[in-house]
Amino acid sequence: MRNKKTKLTRKFGMKVRLERAKRRLSQEALAEMADLSKKTICAIEAGTTTPSLETANDIANAFQIPLHEFLNNIEKIEI
Repeated sequence: MRNKKTKLTRKFGMKVRLERAKRRLSQEALAEMADLSKKTICAIEAGTTTPSLETANDIANAFQIPLHEFLNNIEKIEI
């Protein structure tokens, strides 16, 4: 079970990184938009921390994407 959780955490981080890059945002800019620290964004993108539902929602809102849409097809992301 832990391996599955770790894999999902890494996929979420990759989704954040891809969306951020698509919008040409720095980690610092995204952190400011989501009211999070740059360290938190970095850890999420690296897959070393699992964001809370609230944090995931803050990130999706920063991208102006509803959380359910942001999470759509996340399991298909290749890591």
